[in-house]
Amino acid sequence: MITVCLNEANFEYDIHSLVQAFFAGEEVKVFADGEKICRLEQERMPLLHMETAFLPQGVGAGTASSQEGMEKGSYFSGSGQEGKDRIEIKVYLPPESLPAQPFTAGGYTLAAQASAAADFSDRKMTKDRLKQALYQMLVEYTGHSLPWGSLTGIRPVKIPMSMLGQGKGEQEIRDYMAKTYFASEQKINLSIEIAKLEREILSQIDYQDGYSQYVGIPFCPSICSYCSFSSSPIGLWEGKVDQYLDALDQEIDFTAAAFGHRKLNTIYIGGGTPTTLTPSQLDRLLLKMKRSFDFSDLLEYTAEAGRPDSITREKLEVLQEYGISRISINPQTMKQETLDLIGRRHTTEQAKESFWLARELGFDNINMDLIMGLPGESSEDVGNTLEQVKALAPDSLTVHSLAIKRAAKLKMFPEEYQGMQMANNWETIELAAKYARELGMSPYYLYRQKNMAGNFENVGYAKPGKAGIYNILMMEEKQDIVALGAGSISKRLYPEGRIERCENVKDVASFIERIDEMIERKRKLFEG
Repeated sequence: MITVCLNEANFEYDIHSLVQAFFAGEEVKVFADGEKICRLEQERMPLLHMETAFLPQGVGAGTASSQEGMEKGSYFSGSGQEGKDRIEIKVYLPPESLPAQPFTAGGYTLAAQASAAADFSDRKMTKDRLKQALYQMLVEYTGHSLPWGSLTGIRPVKIPMSMLGQGKGEQEIRDYMAKTYFASEQKINLSIEIAKLEREILSQIDYQDGYSQYVGIPFCPSICSYCSFSSSPIGLWEGKVDQYLDALDQEIDFTAAAFGHRKLNTIYIGGGTPTTLTPSQLDRLLLKMKRSFDFSDLLEYTAEAGRPDSITREKLEVLQEYGISRISINPQTMKQETLDLIGRRHTTEQAKESFWLARELGFDNINMDLIMGLPGESSEDVGNTLEQVKALAPDSLTVHSLAIKRAAKLKMFPEEYQGMQMANNWETIELAAKYARELGMSPYYLYRQKNMAGNFENVGYAKPGKAGIYNILMMEEKQDIVALGAGSISKRLYPEGRIERCENVKDVASFIERIDEMIERKRKLFEG
C-alpha cells in the first residue's frame, strides 16, 4: 500500500493514476484527510507515505498537511519560492519496525522531494506543474520512466488532434508533448500518426445531423477472469433473453422516433457477446433494426462475434443477410493454457475455424482482438500468437494491454494467479506493431485504461479502408451516440464542446423492469 495525504482535495485522480503507474500492483490510497490516512496506516504499514501540499503565495515553512503532522514533522518547508503559489511533494519510507504505525507516529525517513511554482488561478497549469514535479521525482526515485510520461488521461490522441485542428505543425506537437508530459518519442509519433489518420477518416462524418448507435447484448458463454463489463453467463439467462429483447425493442422504437430526422452513420452491436443469441433471436433483433431505421447514410455496421465458442454458420449467415459489414472474432491469445486459465471456453482451433468460416461466407472486414500481459504469458508466447494471427491475415487487429478492473476476477481473487507474470513491456508492444505493419495495417485509434499492464495502451490497427469508424467516434467524442441495452452509456455533444451522458442500469433484470425509466433518461438527455 502507498498512502498519499493532500492538504486539500485537488487532482486526486491524476495523483492516483501517476503513482499507480510507477507502482503497478500496489494499492494506492489518496485522500485529503489525515485522519483517514492515519487509520489506514495503523492497519497496515505502507510501502511509502507521500505528502502533497498546495501552498498559496506567502505561505512558508511550517505549513502542515494535518494538525498532527505539525507536531511530528509532517510539514512542507520553504523552498525559496515564497511570494508565489507552489506545490510541495515529499516521499517518506516507513520504519522497518512492526507493528504498523501511522506516519504521524514518527520514525519515517524522507526519501525524495520535489516542488514547483504555480498559479492556482490557472487550473490546467497547476495540474501540469503538479504532474511534472511528481513525475520527475518518481523517475529519479524509481530509476525508470513511463512510455507516456506524466499523461494520465485515457485519450492521448486528443492532444495532437486538437493541435492539428488549430493548424499546428507536427514538430510543434512533438515539442509540446515532450516538454509538457515527458512522453517518449515512440508514443508521441504514434499519437500523431493516429491523429492524422483519424482526421482523414472522420472527414466523412456529419457531426451536426449525424449520430451513431451502440446496441448492447450483455450475455457471454462464460465470464473471463479479466472482465468487468456488463455481461452475464448466457446459461443463467436463456429463459429471459426474449424479455431482454422486448425491452430493447422499446428503446429502438424511442430512438427511431426521436432521431428519425437525423442521419445514422454507424451501428455497433457489442456486449457481452451478441452471438450468444440464437439465430432466430439474432434475426429478430436485426429485422427490428432494419424496419426501424433508415440505413441510407450508414457507413459501418459492426457486430461482435467475439467468442469463437458462440459462432455457428447459421448465426454468421444471419449477420450477413442483414448487411453486417464488419465483425470481430477475438482469440485474445493462441496459447491454450492461457485460454483455459482466464475462463475462455474455446480452443485455439475454434478461433481459426470461426475465422475461415466467416471468410468462406464472404466477410471481408474481420477484426481480431489480442491481449498483451495475460497471466503467465512470455514474449515467446506473444510471438507465437502473432505468428498464427498473421497466417489468418485479418483485416484489422486490436491489441489490448491487460487492464485489471475492480470487478474482475483477477482483482477479486488474486491468490489464484499468484506468482504469474501479468505485465506488458516494450518488446511485446513493438512486436505487435511490427506484425500489424507486416499485415499492411496502420494504427488508427488508441485509448488507455486505469490499471493497465505496463502503463501502455490499446491500439487498433487496420488495412486501408477497414478501420472501425465507431471506435474512433467513441474515443474522440465527435458525435452523439445513442446507446441501447443494459450497461450502455449514451453521449450528447454540445456545440461548445460540452459532453453529457446518461447510463442504463447494468443489471439485466433491472433493465427489463425499468425500461421506461431508461427511455426517459435518454429523452431528457437528447430533448433537453
